[in-house]
Amino acid sequence: MDEEIKTEQTETSVNEKKEKKKSKKNSEIEMLKAELDAKNDQLMRTAAEFDNFKKRTEREKTSIAEFAKAGLIKQLLPILDNIDRASATDHNSAEYIKGIEMIVKQFESITTNMNIEEIAKAGDQFDPNFHEAVMHIEDETLGENVIAEVLQKGYKIGDTVIRAAMVKVAN
Repeated sequence: MDEEIKTEQTETSVNEKKEKKKSKKNSEIEMLKAELDAKNDQLMRTAAEFDNFKKRTEREKTSIAEFAKAGLIKQLLPILDNIDRASATDHNSAEYIKGIEMIVKQFESITTNMNIEEIAKAGDQFDPNFHEAVMHIEDETLGENVIAEVLQKGYKIGDTVIRAAMVKVAN
């Protein structure tokens, strides 16, 4: 009978140990689930913050572009006003020619202030990065791949080409 009690106590003890281990594993699982939920929540918040950052950045870029356009247009409006005034006068008068010359100077002043540079001049070496050859001529006085004539001016700001120059190139 003692042995039965001892066996029963041992079994109870073993069962209690198993229950404790099971309880401990369950609590570890619950802890890990809670940690996983917290990490998922953190990940979702980070993703939402990044999405908001992208949207905000896009809005700022659009706003900056509109501001830059408005600044340029504001500088060009006086030129447009002067063109309107010039077109209202007699086109053969000296005032008309003087007005057109002033408009050109005004426009050149704006391009200078904005660091816009002309790309091509006759006699320059042809560069396909800045020039668009629309005609070729044979000319012994000019070297090979030299610009003979600028048909349409080209412009750049820094290293960015705004418009390539259309040129006639000597072969």
